[in-house]
Amino acid sequence: MMINYSRFKRLSLFGAILALCVVVLGAYVRLSDAGLGCPDWPGCYGTLTVPQSETAIQNAQAIFPHSTIETGKAWKEMAHRYLAGTLGLIVLALFAFGWRSKAHLKVSPLLPTALLFIIMFQAALGMWTVTMLLKPAIVSAHLIGGMTTLALLVWIAHRHWGSFRQSTAISPALKLLIRGALIVLLAQVFLGGWTSTNYAALACTDFPTCHGAWMPEMDFKDAFHLVRELGQSANGGNLTLPALTAIQWAHRIGALVTFIYLGSIALRLIWIPSFKNAAWLLLAVLVAQVCIGIANLILHLPLVLAVAHNLGAALLVIITVVINSKITGSN
Repeated sequence: MMINYSRFKRLSLFGAILALCVVVLGAYVRLSDAGLGCPDWPGCYGTLTVPQSETAIQNAQAIFPHSTIETGKAWKEMAHRYLAGTLGLIVLALFAFGWRSKAHLKVSPLLPTALLFIIMFQAALGMWTVTMLLKPAIVSAHLIGGMTTLALLVWIAHRHWGSFRQSTAISPALKLLIRGALIVLLAQVFLGGWTSTNYAALACTDFPTCHGAWMPEMDFKDAFHLVRELGQSANGGNLTLPALTAIQWAHRIGALVTFIYLGSIALRLIWIPSFKNAAWLLLAVLVAQVCIGIANLILHLPLVLAVAHNLGAALLVIITVVINSKITGSN
Protein backbone atom coordinates (compact mmCIF):
# COMPACT_ATOMS: atom_id res chain seq x y z
CA MET A 1 0.00 0.00 0.00
CA MET A 2 2.80 2.43 0.89
CA ILE A 3 4.44 1.74 -2.47
CA ASN A 4 1.24 2.76 -4.23
CA TYR A 5 1.02 5.86 -2.02
CA SER A 6 4.62 6.82 -2.81
CA ARG A 7 3.92 6.45 -6.52
CA PHE A 8 0.73 8.49 -6.18
CA LYS A 9 2.61 11.26 -4.40
CA ARG A 10 5.38 11.49 -6.99
CA LEU A 11 2.96 11.29 -9.92
CA SER A 12 0.77 14.06 -8.47
CA LEU A 13 3.70 16.48 -8.52
CA PHE A 14 4.87 15.40 -11.97
CA GLY A 15 1.28 15.60 -13.25
CA ALA A 16 0.87 19.18 -11.99
CA ILE A 17 4.09 20.25 -13.73
CA LEU A 18 3.11 18.45 -16.93
CA ALA A 19 -0.38 20.00 -16.85
CA LEU A 20 1.22 23.46 -16.78
CA CYS A 21 3.30 22.50 -19.83
CA VAL A 22 0.20 21.20 -21.64
CA VAL A 23 -1.73 24.42 -20.96
CA VAL A 24 1.11 26.64 -22.19
CA LEU A 25 1.83 24.46 -25.23
CA GLY A 26 -1.88 24.42 -26.06
CA ALA A 27 -1.89 28.23 -26.00
CA TYR A 28 1.15 28.30 -28.28
CA VAL A 29 -0.51 25.92 -30.75
CA ARG A 30 -3.70 27.99 -30.81
CA LEU A 31 -1.96 31.38 -31.04
CA SER A 32 0.36 30.21 -33.82
CA ASP A 33 -2.73 29.15 -35.83
CA ALA A 34 -1.73 25.48 -35.66
CA GLY A 35 -4.93 24.27 -34.04
CA LEU A 36 -6.02 22.74 -37.33
CA GLY A 37 -2.52 21.60 -38.29
CA CYS A 38 -4.00 18.09 -38.46
CA PRO A 39 -7.50 17.83 -39.98
CA ASP A 40 -8.31 14.55 -38.20
CA TRP A 41 -8.08 13.17 -34.66
CA PRO A 42 -6.33 11.54 -32.80
CA GLY A 43 -3.82 10.96 -35.60
CA CYS A 44 -2.58 13.35 -38.25
CA TYR A 45 -3.61 12.76 -41.86
CA GLY A 46 -4.50 9.18 -41.00
CA THR A 47 -1.28 8.29 -39.15
CA LEU A 48 0.05 8.68 -35.60
CA THR A 49 2.83 10.96 -36.83
CA VAL A 50 3.11 13.81 -39.31
CA PRO A 51 3.67 12.85 -42.96
CA GLN A 52 7.24 13.77 -43.87
CA SER A 53 8.32 11.97 -47.03
CA GLU A 54 7.08 12.99 -50.45
CA THR A 55 5.13 9.74 -50.78
CA ALA A 56 3.51 10.17 -47.35
CA ILE A 57 2.54 13.75 -48.17
CA GLN A 58 1.03 12.68 -51.49
CA ASN A 59 -0.98 9.94 -49.77
CA ALA A 60 -2.17 12.38 -47.12
CA GLN A 61 -3.17 14.90 -49.79
CA ALA A 62 -5.16 12.19 -51.58
CA ILE A 63 -7.05 11.32 -48.40
CA PHE A 64 -7.59 14.99 -47.42
CA PRO A 65 -7.76 16.81 -50.78
CA HIS A 66 -9.20 20.00 -49.26
CA SER A 67 -6.43 20.41 -46.68
CA THR A 68 -3.16 22.25 -47.11
CA ILE A 69 -0.40 20.17 -45.53
CA GLU A 70 1.91 22.31 -43.40
CA THR A 71 4.24 19.98 -41.55
CA GLY A 72 5.45 22.68 -39.15
CA LYS A 73 1.94 23.39 -37.87
CA ALA A 74 1.10 19.68 -37.87
CA TRP A 75 4.08 18.88 -35.63
CA LYS A 76 3.04 21.62 -33.19
CA GLU A 77 -0.43 20.12 -32.94
CA MET A 78 0.87 16.56 -32.59
CA ALA A 79 3.40 17.60 -29.92
CA HIS A 80 0.49 18.97 -27.92
CA ARG A 81 -1.49 15.76 -28.43
CA TYR A 82 1.46 13.58 -27.36
CA LEU A 83 1.97 15.66 -24.21
CA ALA A 84 -1.76 15.69 -23.41
CA GLY A 85 -1.91 11.93 -23.96
CA THR A 86 0.95 11.44 -21.51
CA LEU A 87 -0.91 13.56 -18.98
CA GLY A 88 -3.98 11.38 -19.49
CA LEU A 89 -1.94 8.27 -18.67
CA ILE A 90 -0.61 9.92 -15.51
CA VAL A 91 -4.14 10.78 -14.39
CA LEU A 92 -5.18 7.19 -15.06
CA ALA A 93 -2.28 6.00 -12.88
CA LEU A 94 -3.28 8.46 -10.13
CA PHE A 95 -6.78 7.01 -10.25
CA ALA A 96 -5.46 3.45 -9.88
CA PHE A 97 -2.84 4.18 -7.19
CA GLY A 98 -5.25 6.46 -5.35
CA TRP A 99 -7.88 3.79 -4.79
CA ARG A 100 -5.25 1.19 -3.87
CA SER A 101 -3.79 3.47 -1.19
CA LYS A 102 -6.90 5.46 -0.25
CA ALA A 103 -6.27 4.94 3.48
CA HIS A 104 -3.05 6.95 3.22
CA LEU A 105 -4.17 9.70 0.84
CA LYS A 106 -4.53 13.29 2.00
CA VAL A 107 -7.37 13.80 -0.47
CA SER A 108 -10.46 11.77 -1.22
CA PRO A 109 -9.90 9.12 -3.92
CA LEU A 110 -13.00 10.63 -5.54
CA LEU A 111 -10.83 13.59 -6.56
CA PRO A 112 -8.53 11.64 -8.94
CA THR A 113 -11.67 9.84 -10.12
CA ALA A 114 -13.28 13.17 -11.04
CA LEU A 115 -10.01 14.22 -12.63
CA LEU A 116 -10.05 11.12 -14.82
CA PHE A 117 -13.54 11.96 -16.11
CA ILE A 118 -12.45 15.56 -16.78
CA ILE A 119 -9.46 14.30 -18.78
CA MET A 120 -11.75 12.04 -20.82
CA PHE A 121 -14.06 14.98 -21.52
CA GLN A 122 -11.00 17.08 -22.41
CA ALA A 123 -10.04 14.48 -25.01
CA ALA A 124 -13.53 14.73 -26.51
CA LEU A 125 -13.27 18.53 -26.56
CA GLY A 126 -9.91 18.24 -28.29
CA MET A 127 -11.48 16.07 -30.97
CA TRP A 128 -14.45 18.42 -31.38
CA THR A 129 -12.10 21.40 -31.63
CA VAL A 130 -10.73 19.85 -34.82
CA THR A 131 -13.91 18.32 -36.25
CA MET A 132 -16.02 21.41 -35.54
CA LEU A 133 -13.36 23.77 -36.97
CA LEU A 134 -12.46 25.80 -33.88
CA LYS A 135 -16.00 26.61 -32.77
CA PRO A 136 -15.50 29.26 -30.00
CA ALA A 137 -17.63 27.50 -27.36
CA ILE A 138 -15.69 24.24 -27.82
CA VAL A 139 -12.25 25.88 -27.79
CA SER A 140 -13.13 27.97 -24.73
CA ALA A 141 -14.48 24.92 -22.91
CA HIS A 142 -11.23 23.12 -23.78
CA LEU A 143 -9.26 25.96 -22.18
CA ILE A 144 -11.42 25.94 -19.04
CA GLY A 145 -11.04 22.17 -18.84
CA GLY A 146 -7.28 22.49 -19.09
CA MET A 147 -7.14 25.07 -16.31
CA THR A 148 -9.48 22.94 -14.17
CA THR A 149 -7.22 19.93 -14.70
CA LEU A 150 -4.21 22.03 -13.70
CA ALA A 151 -6.00 23.33 -10.60
CA LEU A 152 -7.02 19.86 -9.40
CA LEU A 153 -3.54 18.41 -9.95
CA VAL A 154 -1.96 21.34 -8.09
CA TRP A 155 -4.42 20.83 -5.22
CA ILE A 156 -3.63 17.10 -5.02
CA ALA A 157 0.12 17.74 -5.23
CA HIS A 158 0.07 20.48 -2.59
CA ARG A 159 -1.94 18.35 -0.18
CA HIS A 160 0.85 15.77 -0.33
CA TRP A 161 3.92 17.98 -0.69
CA GLY A 162 3.09 21.40 0.72
CA SER A 163 2.50 22.94 4.11
CA PHE A 164 -1.05 23.78 5.15
CA ARG A 165 -2.81 24.62 8.35
CA GLN A 166 -5.92 26.16 9.81
CA SER A 167 -4.36 29.51 10.64
CA THR A 168 -5.99 31.48 13.42
CA ALA A 169 -4.76 34.65 11.68
CA ILE A 170 -7.17 34.01 8.80
CA SER A 171 -10.56 35.50 9.59
CA PRO A 172 -13.72 33.80 8.31
CA ALA A 173 -14.34 36.81 6.05
CA LEU A 174 -10.86 36.62 4.51
CA LYS A 175 -11.18 32.88 4.12
CA LEU A 176 -14.42 33.38 2.20
CA LEU A 177 -12.70 35.94 -0.05
CA ILE A 178 -9.90 33.48 -0.75
CA ARG A 179 -12.44 30.80 -1.73
CA GLY A 180 -14.18 33.33 -3.96
CA ALA A 181 -10.89 34.12 -5.70
CA LEU A 182 -11.13 30.79 -7.51
CA ILE A 183 -14.51 31.77 -8.97
CA VAL A 184 -13.33 35.26 -9.97
CA LEU A 185 -10.22 33.82 -11.60
CA LEU A 186 -12.16 31.12 -13.45
CA ALA A 187 -14.53 33.77 -14.84
CA GLN A 188 -11.59 35.85 -16.03
CA VAL A 189 -9.93 32.82 -17.62
CA PHE A 190 -13.16 32.25 -19.56
CA LEU A 191 -13.24 35.88 -20.71
CA GLY A 192 -9.61 35.64 -21.80
CA GLY A 193 -10.26 32.39 -23.62
CA TRP A 194 -13.38 33.82 -25.27
CA THR A 195 -11.35 36.84 -26.42
CA SER A 196 -8.63 34.63 -27.88
CA THR A 197 -10.88 32.06 -29.56
CA ASN A 198 -12.94 34.79 -31.21
CA TYR A 199 -9.78 36.59 -32.37
CA ALA A 200 -10.92 39.71 -30.54
CA ALA A 201 -7.61 40.48 -28.82
CA LEU A 202 -6.91 43.32 -31.25
CA ALA A 203 -10.49 44.57 -31.61
CA CYS A 204 -9.14 47.83 -30.22
CA THR A 205 -5.45 48.55 -29.71
CA ASP A 206 -5.41 51.80 -27.74
CA PHE A 207 -5.25 51.85 -23.95
CA PRO A 208 -6.87 52.64 -21.56
CA THR A 209 -9.59 53.78 -23.97
CA CYS A 210 -10.95 51.74 -26.87
CA HIS A 211 -11.30 53.41 -30.27
CA GLY A 212 -10.60 56.65 -28.42
CA ALA A 213 -13.67 56.27 -26.18
CA TRP A 214 -14.28 55.05 -22.64
CA MET A 215 -17.53 53.45 -23.79
CA PRO A 216 -17.11 52.42 -27.43
CA GLU A 217 -19.89 51.03 -29.56
CA MET A 218 -20.48 47.44 -28.44
CA ASP A 219 -22.78 44.55 -29.33
CA PHE A 220 -23.00 42.16 -26.37
CA LYS A 221 -25.82 40.08 -27.85
CA ASP A 222 -23.72 38.60 -30.64
CA ALA A 223 -20.49 38.85 -28.67
CA PHE A 224 -21.57 36.33 -26.04
CA HIS A 225 -23.89 34.15 -28.07
CA LEU A 226 -22.28 30.80 -27.26
CA VAL A 227 -23.75 28.49 -29.92
CA ARG A 228 -22.34 29.89 -33.16
CA GLU A 229 -19.56 29.30 -35.65
CA LEU A 230 -16.20 31.04 -35.56
CA GLY A 231 -16.46 34.60 -36.89
CA GLN A 232 -20.23 34.45 -37.23
CA SER A 233 -23.06 36.15 -35.39
CA ALA A 234 -26.14 34.45 -34.00
CA ASN A 235 -28.01 34.83 -37.31
CA GLY A 236 -25.09 33.47 -39.38
CA GLY A 237 -23.70 36.81 -40.58
CA ASN A 238 -20.17 38.03 -39.99
CA LEU A 239 -19.27 38.99 -36.43
CA THR A 240 -19.12 42.78 -36.39
CA LEU A 241 -16.46 45.06 -34.92
CA PRO A 242 -18.85 46.23 -32.12
CA ALA A 243 -19.30 42.56 -31.12
CA LEU A 244 -15.54 41.95 -31.07
CA THR A 245 -15.09 45.19 -29.14
CA ALA A 246 -17.62 44.02 -26.54
CA ILE A 247 -15.66 40.80 -26.06
CA GLN A 248 -12.36 42.59 -25.51
CA TRP A 249 -13.93 45.28 -23.33
CA ALA A 250 -15.50 42.65 -21.10
CA HIS A 251 -12.07 41.02 -20.73
CA ARG A 252 -10.57 44.38 -19.77
CA ILE A 253 -13.21 44.98 -17.11
CA GLY A 254 -12.74 41.43 -15.87
CA ALA A 255 -8.99 42.01 -15.64
CA LEU A 256 -9.57 45.11 -13.53
CA VAL A 257 -11.95 43.28 -11.19
CA THR A 258 -9.56 40.33 -10.91
CA PHE A 259 -6.59 42.60 -10.21
CA ILE A 260 -8.42 44.45 -7.45
CA TYR A 261 -9.93 41.30 -5.93
CA LEU A 262 -6.79 39.16 -5.89
CA GLY A 263 -4.56 42.13 -5.15
CA SER A 264 -6.57 43.04 -2.05
CA ILE A 265 -6.29 39.46 -0.80
CA ALA A 266 -2.53 39.47 -1.38
CA LEU A 267 -2.09 42.75 0.49
CA ARG A 268 -3.90 41.28 3.50
CA LEU A 269 -1.97 38.00 3.41
CA ILE A 270 1.42 39.74 3.26
CA TRP A 271 1.12 40.53 6.97
CA ILE A 272 0.60 36.87 7.91
CA PRO A 273 4.02 35.15 8.14
CA SER A 274 2.94 31.73 6.84
CA PHE A 275 1.37 33.36 3.73
CA LYS A 276 3.90 36.13 3.11
CA ASN A 277 5.83 34.45 0.29
CA ALA A 278 2.70 33.27 -1.54
CA ALA A 279 1.15 36.73 -1.20
CA TRP A 280 4.19 38.49 -2.67
CA LEU A 281 4.31 35.97 -5.50
CA LEU A 282 0.62 36.53 -6.21
CA LEU A 283 1.16 40.30 -6.35
CA ALA A 284 4.17 39.95 -8.63
CA VAL A 285 2.34 37.69 -11.10
CA LEU A 286 -0.74 39.95 -11.04
CA VAL A 287 1.32 43.03 -11.93
CA ALA A 288 3.24 41.13 -14.61
CA GLN A 289 0.01 39.79 -16.08
CA VAL A 290 -1.49 43.27 -16.39
CA CYS A 291 1.71 44.64 -17.95
CA ILE A 292 1.85 41.77 -20.45
CA GLY A 293 -1.82 42.28 -21.34
CA ILE A 294 -1.27 45.99 -22.03
CA ALA A 295 1.89 45.23 -24.02
CA ASN A 296 -0.06 42.74 -26.15
CA LEU A 297 -2.44 45.52 -27.15
CA ILE A 298 0.19 48.14 -27.85
CA LEU A 299 2.56 45.79 -29.71
CA HIS A 300 -0.25 44.05 -31.64
CA LEU A 301 -0.09 40.63 -30.01
CA PRO A 302 3.44 39.29 -30.57
CA LEU A 303 3.43 35.51 -30.16
CA VAL A 304 5.87 35.41 -27.24
CA LEU A 305 3.82 37.89 -25.20
CA ALA A 306 0.52 36.21 -26.09
CA VAL A 307 1.86 32.86 -24.85
CA ALA A 308 3.33 34.57 -21.76
CA HIS A 309 -0.13 35.97 -21.00
CA ASN A 310 -1.52 32.43 -20.95
CA LEU A 311 1.37 31.31 -18.75
CA GLY A 312 0.56 34.16 -16.37
CA ALA A 313 -3.05 33.02 -16.12
CA ALA A 314 -1.91 29.47 -15.36
CA LEU A 315 0.48 30.72 -12.66
CA LEU A 316 -2.33 32.73 -11.07
CA VAL A 317 -4.42 29.55 -10.97
CA ILE A 318 -1.57 27.64 -9.32
CA ILE A 319 -0.90 30.31 -6.68
CA THR A 320 -4.60 30.76 -5.87
CA VAL A 321 -5.09 27.00 -5.50
CA VAL A 322 -2.04 26.72 -3.23
CA ILE A 323 -3.32 29.54 -0.99
CA ASN A 324 -6.70 27.82 -0.80
CA SER A 325 -4.99 24.57 0.14
CA LYS A 326 -2.95 26.31 2.85
CA ILE A 327 -6.09 27.58 4.60
CA THR A 328 -7.89 24.24 4.43
CA GLY A 329 -5.96 22.42 7.14
CA SER A 330 -5.01 18.77 7.37
CA ASN A 331 -7.37 15.82 7.01
